[in-house]
Amino acid sequence: MTNPPVKERLLGKSLDQLNDFVKKRGWPLFTARQIANWLYKHRVQTIDEMTNLSKAVRAELMQIAEPGFTLPSEVKESVDGTKKYLFRAGEGQFIETVYIPEGDRHTLCVSTQIGCRMGCRFCMTARQGLKGQLTAGEILNQISSIPEHHLLTNIVYMGMGEPLDNLQEVLDSLDIITADYGFAMSPRRITISTIGILPAMETFLEKSNCHLALSLHSPFDEERKRLVPAQHNTPLESILEVLRRSPLDKQRRVSFEYIVFKDLNHSMQHVKALARRLQGIRCRINLIRFHPIPGSHLEAPDDQQLTAFKEALESKGLTTTIRRSRGQDIDAACGLLSTSKQNRKA
Repeated sequence: MTNPPVKERLLGKSLDQLNDFVKKRGWPLFTARQIANWLYKHRVQTIDEMTNLSKAVRAELMQIAEPGFTLPSEVKESVDGTKKYLFRAGEGQFIETVYIPEGDRHTLCVSTQIGCRMGCRFCMTARQGLKGQLTAGEILNQISSIPEHHLLTNIVYMGMGEPLDNLQEVLDSLDIITADYGFAMSPRRITISTIGILPAMETFLEKSNCHLALSLHSPFDEERKRLVPAQHNTPLESILEVLRRSPLDKQRRVSFEYIVFKDLNHSMQHVKALARRLQGIRCRINLIRFHPIPGSHLEAPDDQQLTAFKEALESKGLTTTIRRSRGQDIDAACGLLSTSKQNRKA
């Protein structure tokens, strides 16, 4: 018995790609925009729902393609309302996506890779290693396929993986999210988090208008390299210099994500070094409490240490906030995403 032919997934195709797809088949050129409209505005689950396509086009399209949406296979809900969705991503692999409601703000934290190879000492995802890259369609599917998709006000690429280690697929997904034919979301509502992969970060800053969040964690090179081993050959100053010379307009935000560890990276020496190294960069610092992970010697700071560090940074003129932990009871907080259990079972 032969297996049925694999159908092409339409989700993740840009309007230009859909135009090429349509031209190859000799269909009217306006068909590409019609398909895009059904995919990204109406989020239809079947070709048959694309009712303004001719019957002949629909019949042929059903034979060779599918919309490509995949519903989450599992959801967990926190006592604080945060939800963690589990999605299949290829044979025997999974990713996690986190929905965070807070007043009028509804944020989705999306993944860009299956696992991660950056090796950060404070992150559960890093312990999986890199198992695969997500396509633009698989990134968009996380946004389109949750029940709350119509509520979303903000998207952050801060889930599993290092977004700039999957640069082209991330850029392709951003193009569709912000395009008029796509989700038509303002780039000011989207933030990409990175440890500072060069030259990919420069390319992102040139080709996208979305916000950037740099995972900093220490102003001292050697200490930061111990926390983020993938930065061993990338001096922090090289990363900061890219930010200094990038023509960022006043509407585009650069933030520094700073996980605080007990008795490690929140001394007055750290405060002074941060003020010195971030000089000339219009930014804010987001302090994040470390969430302990099994087998790690790192510990979380207490409230007093966290507040004292924030006040010391503000005394140096650095805009600083403390990010509230969300979804910790379902392992959805910063650094806790991991599908190693599901992947082993599969």
